[in-house]
Amino acid sequence: MAINFNGKEIETTATGFLVNLSDWSEDLAQVIAKEENIDELTDKHWDLINYLRDEYINNNGNNPNNRTMLKAMQALWPDVKVTSKFLYTLFPGNPSKQAGRIAGLPESKRKGGY
Repeated sequence: MAINFNGKEIETTATGFLVNLSDWSEDLAQVIAKEENIDELTDKHWDLINYLRDEYINNNGNNPNNRTMLKAMQALWPDVKVTSKFLYTLFPGNPSKQAGRIAGLPESKRKGGY
């Protein structure tokens, strides 16, 4: 699979994850989000996307699961009750998978859990 972006073909896996982390940009994230039926990336979307990228890039390839994301976002958004349901309103296709895809990260290989 591939995404046509700015006259370039960006290679993706069969499940839509970028093959090369270096292909990612915020503009490409907007395109991927639209393909994921997310029309607009709000500040909360970007907070989670940037958190996931930071964890992966600066923490030895860590792909946080939903529970870890809940705790991190609760610390970042103290004025919001961050629940799984809330994260699913942002990323209805599974927050860790869908947000990771939009963030340009490789697909997580962990099994089960949340």
